[in-house]
Order: sequence, then C-alpha cells, then structure tokens
Amino acid sequence: MSALFQNYARRPFAIVEGKGTEVFDTTGKRYLDFTSGIAVCSLGHAHPSIVETIQKQSQKLWHISNLFESPGQEKLAASLVEDLHLSYAFFCNSGAEANEAAIKLVRKHTGKHKIIVFEQSFHGRTFGAMSATGQDKVRNGFGPLVSEFVTLPFNDVTALKAAADADTAAIMLEMIQGEGGVNPVTEEFAKAIHEIQQSSDILVIVDEVQTGIGRTGTRFAFEQTVIKPDIVSMAKGLGGGFPIGGILGTEKLFNTFSAGTHGTTFGGNPLGVAVAQTVIDQIFNDAFLDNVKQKSAYFVNKLEEAFPEEKYSVQGKGLMLGLSLGGEDVAPYVAALDEAGLLTVAAGPKVIRLLPPLTVSEQEIDEAVNLLKGVLKEEQVSI
Repeated sequence: MSALFQNYARRPFAIVEGKGTEVFDTTGKRYLDFTSGIAVCSLGHAHPSIVETIQKQSQKLWHISNLFESPGQEKLAASLVEDLHLSYAFFCNSGAEANEAAIKLVRKHTGKHKIIVFEQSFHGRTFGAMSATGQDKVRNGFGPLVSEFVTLPFNDVTALKAAADADTAAIMLEMIQGEGGVNPVTEEFAKAIHEIQQSSDILVIVDEVQTGIGRTGTRFAFEQTVIKPDIVSMAKGLGGGFPIGGILGTEKLFNTFSAGTHGTTFGGNPLGVAVAQTVIDQIFNDAFLDNVKQKSAYFVNKLEEAFPEEKYSVQGKGLMLGLSLGGEDVAPYVAALDEAGLLTVAAGPKVIRLLPPLTVSEQEIDEAVNLLKGVLKEEQVSI
C-alpha cells in the first residue's frame, strides 16, 4: 500500500529518464512528451545548459535566505523586465504563490478587495488562488473562500463593463485559459480591458504561469495584445523544470511591497535563479522565439491536414495548442495516446492539450501528429 495521499489520479506507469522531447518509463518504453511537465520543461528534459548550471551552482551555494543581498535575483529581475513596461520582480516557488503575491499586492496598493476573475480560469490551489479560479471542481469542499472575487463569463465584454466599478481593485485573467480548455482572450475583450485600465484606477493582473517564457512565441503572451498589465505572474517554464515562480510589476507598485509586507523562505534561492537565468538567456532571443512561431505554424498546419473534419478544431497559440474533439470526452483518448507512446494532457473534459518542449523538432511534431491520427481516427476507444 502506498504511503502517499491519493490526491492525484496518476497514470499507471512511471517516467524515470528523459532527454529533449523523449522520455522513458521503468520498462524502457519510449514516449514523446507533449506535456513538458504541463508547460514546465521549456527547453526539454536534461538540457545540457541547465544540467551544467545546476552542477556549477550546486557546488557554490544552494540557499542563504532573503536576509541577504542576491546578485542572482538582481540579474534575473533585470533580464525579465528589459524592454518591457514592467520595472520590478519578486521571486517565489510556484505559480500559486505568484498569484497569491499578485492578489496581496493589488489589495494593499488599492485598498480595495473586489477582484474580477473569469469562468473556466485556473490560478492555483492555495486559498487566494483557488478563490480566484473559476472552476467549482477546484473549489468545492473547502468551506468559505476568500471573499470579493467576482466571476464573469470569459470574453464577455458586456458583463465585464457592467461589473468593473469604483469598488474594483483589479481584473485578473489568463491570456489563454490552459486548464479551462485552451481558450484565448479575444481581441475585443483585450481591448475592453485596456480601455477600462486607461479610464480608471483598476489594476490588471495577467496570469502568465502557463503562457509565459516563450510558450506562445513571444516572451509573454500579453505582448500579442493591447493589454499592458500592472502585474504579471509567472512560473512553470521559467525554471525549465526547476521550481521557481515570481511576479513582475510596474513602477507605481514599488512602494507597496515595502520591507516586511511579503516574503518567502525558499523563493529566489541561488540555485533557482541561476537555472532561470540560463533558461531565459536562451528563450528571450528573437531567433529562438521566431523558431517557436515557425514550429507552431507547422504544427497547426499538420493538425489541420490530419483532422479536416468539422468535429475537430485547433485552438491556442505558439506551442500551447488544444485539439477539440467536438464535445467528446477526451480522457479515454489521452489514455490510448499513452499506450501509443505520446504523452498529452486534457484541458478540461473536451480538449486534448499539446505542450511540447519549445525545442521540439518538426520530425517529432510529425511523429506526434501520426500518433494522434492513429488513435483518434483509426483506433476504437471505448468511452
């Protein structure tokens, strides 16, 4: 009997080794990993640069706490805000922690508590982040949530304009809802948020935990919209597999997070920031990001060629794509794809999410599309 709590519906095999896009289980079976640890392993598994950084930094210093100056944090913060309208960074350990920091920051800065969030969103499983999440399956069973989150339909301009009032501290959203079905923000909705921000003192939090660090073909997904967020939360791809998260904020928020207002024991530790610096040194590069866009266009084209039927649709941006099966439950297909040697993850009950490493090759994309086609169009799956 396992000594673990059974709060994960684990798949019945263990991955024990990986290189690039390929991973292997305990029997030696090979899989193409199109989950990337749910958009985490941005440079693939065991990337040589990350391995080298961990080896070197682990021999120097792992942890010293935030009682002391941190040259690594200073360098990483400067790299992340370079050429953006954002000015400052705070580092933590995860996306949920990043979103908790963002929620605390807007409440303290504005003196208001009302935050507008959206249906099918996902911001984490701590109490503040869970309260901001627009999915009952995440929130049910835990008693009273943090108050004054107002949940609206996503991409509904009319509902947003009606709810955004003088009591509103912030609007909080994902540029593409990951757990909610790979749902991108519409141009009209982004414009409405920008107009509200420009005409009021309402702040905007953009959750880039899954979409950030090159996943959609730009450093951050908000750069492809008119939205200029006051706060951006990040994690997942930032560490390329090593736990690190954080927020970026604008100049006007600097004095709000003064000494003693917020903190973390492990956040921004020397090992984490060294790895994150290695990751963004590679990804925050025009040639690398252009390559992500090219591979995205190639991937989308191959998917649309393989699944031209009306029941299928491809959505998302960059290498954060969803394949909708026209209302069918995708869980049996995800399991069948495991058997076939392709690891994917559901985005809600009706969409297969495809999150390969940003270093995936066109040959690996071809192989993945062939496996998808074999399972979805030829193999009989019992539903």
